[in-house]
Amino acid sequence: MTKFIQIQTTTPKRSDAIKIAEALAKKRLSACTQIIGPIESVFRWKGKLVREKEWLCLIKTKKNLYKKVENEIKKIHPYKLPEIIATPITLGNKDYINWIESEV
Repeated sequence: MTKFIQIQTTTPKRSDAIKIAEALAKKRLSACTQIIGPIESVFRWKGKLVREKEWLCLIKTKKNLYKKVENEIKKIHPYKLPEIIATPITLGNKDYINWIESEV
């Protein structure tokens, strides 16, 4: 089942997350994006400790589409260095996985 992945990215505003989710779905680069938030992120940036509210996008797609998804996110994303991390989907509801397959 490692043919499928979940990509995550965070955005500073809900509207940015929606823009990314809609663009990926319209271009059939994702079957689904769930938007969660706000969440609180704590990280180091340019030598300083930063704490910000963000929106988390969980994007379901095929592994072979990763680079296209990454490029699309980078075109839209307001951050200079956006988090874009993919994890393999190793198990899942067969009907749901088949649905992902049919949508991307």
